[in-house]
Amino acid sequence: MIDADEPDVALAKVESELPDIVAAVDLGSNSFHLKLARVIDGELQVIDRLREMVRLAAGLDVNNRLDEDTVNRALECLKRFGQRLRDIPSSDVRVVGTNTLRRARNAPEFLSDAQDAIGHPIEVIAGREEARLIYLGVSHSAKPSEAQRLVVDIGGG
Repeated sequence: MIDADEPDVALAKVESELPDIVAAVDLGSNSFHLKLARVIDGELQVIDRLREMVRLAAGLDVNNRLDEDTVNRALECLKRFGQRLRDIPSSDVRVVGTNTLRRARNAPEFLSDAQDAIGHPIEVIAGREEARLIYLGVSHSAKPSEAQRLVVDIGGG
């Protein structure tokens, strides 16, 4: 509870509970993205970003199974990402899989190995959540405006 008589103390307590560094990982259909951000005065400042072309969707066979080469390429990428994330608590990391992992019949097996490689839980998100996160990312990086906006994501899968 915030003490109305001591707003500065209450604000300092809330700010001290914020993590120093947060991370987001997007396991997309074409590329995997990692962003690390420092929380400064309640704002996110990106301090590191990585992007690797994994081409996950291209690795789906006619039975919607990820082929071995694609799985290996993805796991190697996730091991590299995991090195960057090793000192960050899982509570401050969100790793999401998108369309290809929703479609892949062998996603459960892949995800088990992928979580071991990156060292954090992976959540396969629904299309609506994916769209919400894309919108939040675009609106956060765009100049403030009262005008209506249309955000279109062509995606990779």
